Amino acid sequence: MSEYPPELIRKLEDKAREMRKDIIIMVGVAKSGHPGGSLSAADILAALYFHVMRYDAKNPKWPDRDKFVLSKGHACPVLYAALAEAGFYPKEEIITFRNINSRLQGHPDMKKLPGVEFTTGSLGQGLSGANGMALAGKLDKKDYRVFCMIGDGESQEGQIWEAAMAAAHYKLDNLVGITDFNGLQIDGRNCEVMTVTPLPDKWRAFGWNVIEIDGHDFTQILDALSPKSGVEGKPTMIIAHTIKGKGVSFMENVCDWHGKAPNEEQVKQALVDLGD
Repeated sequence: MSEYPPELIRKLEDKAREMRKDIIIMVGVAKSGHPGGSLSAADILAALYFHVMRYDAKNPKWPDRDKFVLSKGHACPVLYAALAEAGFYPKEEIITFRNINSRLQGHPDMKKLPGVEFTTGSLGQGLSGANGMALAGKLDKKDYRVFCMIGDGESQEGQIWEAAMAAAHYKLDNLVGITDFNGLQIDGRNCEVMTVTPLPDKWRAFGWNVIEIDGHDFTQILDALSPKSGVEGKPTMIIAHTIKGKGVSFMENVCDWHGKAPNEEQVKQALVDLGD
């Protein structure tokens, strides 16, 4: 396990905390959205956008940028929060979430908001799109990397496994998948709805390099996302064990908060929990 400067870890913790606050504000104001799986992914996106990925918020289409695809598109509040913190669009715009004509719709739209690399929402499709970006990078002899976050419930989709086969076949070692493994989906626990485990064994069987981590431990997150953790000729899948609703006392590990918005009092409590 690598050593990272304490100031870097503090910076990432602060960014993740701000992103979680923005998630609560977005969903609370809209009275609609998916807070649980957005909160569980905040630490990973903080690490990606504020240390790992190469991009230029003032030039979102820079050809050599690293790319991030949020395949579980319903968790877009975490992506919108990261993009706002990174300077892709004005942060005050977050309160327009899910409004008619807003750039921040209930699923990310690559034609509306700078920094959104792929329009997602139909579960299972994002990894296929990420495959295409990674393959294009290989063909164009670019050195960018492509990161794609999928949900554990989303892993029940057949297209995920078609994409898994294709990525291994084309030796896309510039592709890093991340499974936000919080154990819950809209109808209950994964193991009760449709068992997806053992995920590490399945991804290895499909020809991927597999890393398991605590998805809230920044040292483990940064180690896993490092190019040094890759294997030549193989795509990498990071199985990140996370807590749904992370950081908000009454949301943690509660399935109901998959797709339910907090009321005004709950928003206040959530922001207190997050240190506001």
